Amino acid sequence: MTELPRITHHPSVCPHDCPSACSLEVEVIDGRSIGRVRGSKRQSYTDGVICAKVARYAERIHHPDRLLHPMRRAGPRGSGQFERISWDEALDEIAKRFLAIEAQHGADAVWPYYYAGTMGLVMRDGINRLRHAKRYSDQYSTICTTMAWTGFIAGTGRLAGPDPREMAKSDCVVIWGTNAVHTQVNVMHHAIKARKTRGAKIVAIDIYHNATLAQADLALVLRPGTDAALACAVMHVLFRDGHADRAYLAAHTDAPDELEAHLQSRNPEWAAAITGLSVAQIEEFAALVGTRKKSFFRLGYGFARQRNGAVSMHAALSVPTVTGAWQHEGGGAFHSNSGIYKWRKGLIEGLDLRDPKVRELDQSQIGRVLTGDAQALRQGGPVKALFIQNTNPVSVAPEQELVKQGFAREDLFTVVHEQFMTETAQMADIVLPATQFMEHDDLYQGGGHQHIMWGGKLVEPPGECRSNHEVVSALALRLGAQHRGFTMTPREIVDWTLRESKRGTLDELVANDFLDVQPDFRTAHYLDGFGYPDRKFRFKPDWPKVPNANAGPMGPWQQMPALPDQWDVLENADAEHPFRLATSPARSFLNSTFTETPSSLKKEGGPTLMLHPGDAARLGIEAGEEIVVGNGRGSVYLTAVLFEGVVPGVVIAESIWPNAAHRHGRGINTITGADAPAPFGGAAFHDNKVWIRKA
Repeated sequence: MTELPRITHHPSVCPHDCPSACSLEVEVIDGRSIGRVRGSKRQSYTDGVICAKVARYAERIHHPDRLLHPMRRAGPRGSGQFERISWDEALDEIAKRFLAIEAQHGADAVWPYYYAGTMGLVMRDGINRLRHAKRYSDQYSTICTTMAWTGFIAGTGRLAGPDPREMAKSDCVVIWGTNAVHTQVNVMHHAIKARKTRGAKIVAIDIYHNATLAQADLALVLRPGTDAALACAVMHVLFRDGHADRAYLAAHTDAPDELEAHLQSRNPEWAAAITGLSVAQIEEFAALVGTRKKSFFRLGYGFARQRNGAVSMHAALSVPTVTGAWQHEGGGAFHSNSGIYKWRKGLIEGLDLRDPKVRELDQSQIGRVLTGDAQALRQGGPVKALFIQNTNPVSVAPEQELVKQGFAREDLFTVVHEQFMTETAQMADIVLPATQFMEHDDLYQGGGHQHIMWGGKLVEPPGECRSNHEVVSALALRLGAQHRGFTMTPREIVDWTLRESKRGTLDELVANDFLDVQPDFRTAHYLDGFGYPDRKFRFKPDWPKVPNANAGPMGPWQQMPALPDQWDVLENADAEHPFRLATSPARSFLNSTFTETPSSLKKEGGPTLMLHPGDAARLGIEAGEEIVVGNGRGSVYLTAVLFEGVVPGVVIAESIWPNAAHRHGRGINTITGADAPAPFGGAAFHDNKVWIRKA
């Protein structure tokens, strides 16, 4: 009789770049392989719900194309020709090259480059310990959060908000600037709970009629980058119709009278002309949030993708402040809880070794950095070596033609530590095989909720895969970099970090799987004051001095409006480029992750462009036809999808397909820009003017 496999169930945490950071329950089969993955029902934000792509994770962790051995380039750069080498050969060669480059060009000629391929604190951020120990070039991480975080903190003074589980206790949930069905399924779960149990209304606001708007009671599709105009008109109506909480405003905000006077001319008619919404839609939205004080504004990362994103986020955040929604359970505004954790990360990142005089290079401008742009290089010398973990810039960074030119340099030594042969790995001199999250220990936090979580090692990695921590520590030994974190295990580092951060011990966290650290109601709702010295919400932020900014002012910050307002610094359409393009997230991919899994590839189909049937008719384009989309940065071939859910003049390319999936190997980020928006930079992926032609 055939023996049945032994299946055990273990807690874990989704490591991917998503605010939900779901707690998981994972099947382990015979102690060796992964079976089904489910959302944890014990953790109250995940509440048993996870996205479909992570539920299918077994096909990713056991994928036959995983990198299994260290390799050295054996042919022309980018040819995909590699030869297998040992770990000792790989690490010795990397150390030899890094030390030679440091001796000839200085330590800052080496640039460790990473992002959020894993959100585990040890595996993601440990690369900084090596950076600081060696005085390698620092990284200013701008590719995702900068504008949205800045806009939120500009008002509140702190990156935190009401318990996101309060969405289920709201009378109106406003999902603004995030396609939660694609990117944060738990937001929809809690919003729908409120509708089922309380009769709450769901409002969804975005730039096309996506899967989230399809589930909304009020779906508002506006022109890209016009969110602030909508917010201002809504606040105009709130003051006009007596829905502004004047007592709250007087006690808790800095300039309510100035705001009201400023908004006199920002009426629905004014906003309708800018946003493309009707006056009736704006009035309906304003009446809804004005009469339902328990309105919860869930503000997303779409704000970070437009050149006026910080101003737009701040304007949207100001709406529930005018109504006084913060006073109520189920009311207020939430973007991220990243400010509540207060980690002591000295051991993880080697912060005691950080030299503030070392130059900080903009992650989003990697193409400019590698092609010698003096401003991007901060007037310093060239980058001669890259050490890349957790990211795939040859697919995901803007200005792809510059990025590819930079990576093609023969004098650039590139090391990539990765799970699959990404397009960045294909350009490397040395490729190192990396573990996946169920194959190592790590500590996690939820940006979209309030849990600290433990993700322990469940199975052995295949082949010779090594974790980020192992690789960083092994390189440190060969490079002469000294810090006690290099000699400790991940578990020891996590235990120290928990203790120093006053979050208990590792044993306690492992015993419970997670720790709920949501601040108390009054703190979370700012009822005892916002995060500024005078405890007031800022309708008039001092933009260059917004707390927690990592860099000096960038972009046209002197022109930023003093009060919430529409700020037209967008890459607007013109006669040569009559369309606005947004590169929105796909449901089955996460940036360039999951583009290797068969089920996700099947569900997404191929690179497409959504355009309005009227626009297609004027261009003579039919559904399914190949078209070319471009601007001064380059051009991309896509397949036309005719969709009435986009605004005429606006086109949407969902997902980041590999460049290789497109004709001529040019992916969608060929036509996105890397200029730094005000006030502190960022990457305006959804803010592009383009032309469209038949192929």
